[in-house]
Amino acid sequence: MTEKLYYQDSHIRSFSATVLSCTACEGGYDLELNATAFFPGGGGQLCDEGSMGGVRLLSVREEGEHIYHRSPVAFAVGSEVQCELDWDVRFRRMQLHSAEHIISGLAHTRWGAENSGFHMNGEFVTMDLTVELTEEDILWLEREANAVVCRNAAFRTWFPDRAELDSLSYRSKKELSGQVRLVAVEGVDLCACCAPHVQLAGEIGCIRLLDAMRHRGGMRLILRAGSYALEEQQRQSAILASLSAALSVPQERILDAVQKLLNTVGEQKHSIAELQKQSLETIARSAEPVNDALLFFVEDCDREALRSMVNLALEKCALCAAFAGRDGAWQYILGSRSIDLRANAKSINAAIHGKGGGSAQMIQGSATAARAEIEAFWEGFHG
Repeated sequence: MTEKLYYQDSHIRSFSATVLSCTACEGGYDLELNATAFFPGGGGQLCDEGSMGGVRLLSVREEGEHIYHRSPVAFAVGSEVQCELDWDVRFRRMQLHSAEHIISGLAHTRWGAENSGFHMNGEFVTMDLTVELTEEDILWLEREANAVVCRNAAFRTWFPDRAELDSLSYRSKKELSGQVRLVAVEGVDLCACCAPHVQLAGEIGCIRLLDAMRHRGGMRLILRAGSYALEEQQRQSAILASLSAALSVPQERILDAVQKLLNTVGEQKHSIAELQKQSLETIARSAEPVNDALLFFVEDCDREALRSMVNLALEKCALCAAFAGRDGAWQYILGSRSIDLRANAKSINAAIHGKGGGSAQMIQGSATAARAEIEAFWEGFHG
């Protein structure tokens, strides 16, 4: 049976061990060691990465009482191997996971929230709480979590005996049997967990709640901590600096500058839409119907302008169609004073590879047909 060094000290970075077994398997060899500091994964945390005997480990996993280290090469049974953890990866994951315990503990104490879902995905944690939180609640949660970091609360991990376990109130996502490992955050949380954690909250450095959304009657939070939180802050700072330079304003005035820019863009879009509408109306007024019908192809434009064009054209013809865009990406409006367009919408859309609908007098939608296909359909439809 392998001695679990990661439970004795979560900060072990290197160790030596004896190979107990080496079995060929698909993709390499599964090795058992007499002792290991490689965490095999569990509790939402991925297995450790690193090297053994100078060879990069492919994976580490636990099956029953066995811990298997997947290696691309074989090692002699009984040989001594030097093992090295990828400490940066391990430590970042511990920062994330320990931060999640702090957030969950605070939410449980304040609102009775349970953590119903937890997933460490690369550089962040997704966690689901069973209660809805306001924006003010989330700000409080982030502040209090970082206050726990600032006071450097201690983390304690241990395996209580049955009598002690039965006397304790602790969080757990599922019913547990056998030996239970508890993780306590001083003054904050007590939770069943099998993963390595920091020893002091100060090691986490910083906790950021980046996003929050309602999820199945509760709240889904996106969390970053430690080095990942710092890197996120650096990315955001770089973005703010770039925006500040592009807008020629200090960072504290970026929001005002962006709002001013949006207002200007909105006014310009309105002016452009009005010019488009006037241009299309001019085209509609000057067009001469063929067999009491008109067909227009125009550049991308506002749908309101396209509808205005069709309505004007219908003052001098019984049937009008206007297509805005290009081959494969059209927006269309068809209007008629003589044909029930709603009754014909299915066959029209089939002919122009489109989708849409409307009333008996007017239908609208999108189409992917080429202009030549539309013109061929139109000749048969209105002729």
